[in-house]
Amino acid sequence: MHIFTNRIRQFIESVLMLSLLAMVLLTFADVIGRLFFNIPIYGAHDLTEHLMAVIVFSGLPLLTSARGHLAVDLFDRFIMTGAMRWWRYLTNGLICVILLLVSYQFFIAAMDAIEIQEVSQALLIPRSYMYALISFSCFVSACASVLPKQVSQDVHPEETL
Repeated sequence: MHIFTNRIRQFIESVLMLSLLAMVLLTFADVIGRLFFNIPIYGAHDLTEHLMAVIVFSGLPLLTSARGHLAVDLFDRFIMTGAMRWWRYLTNGLICVILLLVSYQFFIAAMDAIEIQEVSQALLIPRSYMYALISFSCFVSACASVLPKQVSQDVHPEETL
């Protein structure tokens, strides 16, 4: 199972890197085209918008599985004790429920986008695919939020939940 999750993580990381590279190259070419040739790349805004969604929502499951979300450590001395383990489980459960709710809402949005054939402004890219990606990403993140923390090489085992 560990090998399977590592392969999935590596695949998602590759998708993230390629998406970021594509967005940087597209933005660079668009700026150069505007500045020197007064010819912007048609649809660059649409492509950048979709690539940004891919980057953010593909990274969400990785961030959730590593417990990398923003956290305030003001009460960690109290909360990280064994007696407060129930609080950490409750928090992870709440995160799971919220992510499932977001996933459900974007699933509905994807179905609506298919029904009304919603597309992007310039390139007419169907929006339903992005909504489905967001829904799937939030669902996977919800599952990852209730699993044990993924231990990486730079994290000590005593720091895991």
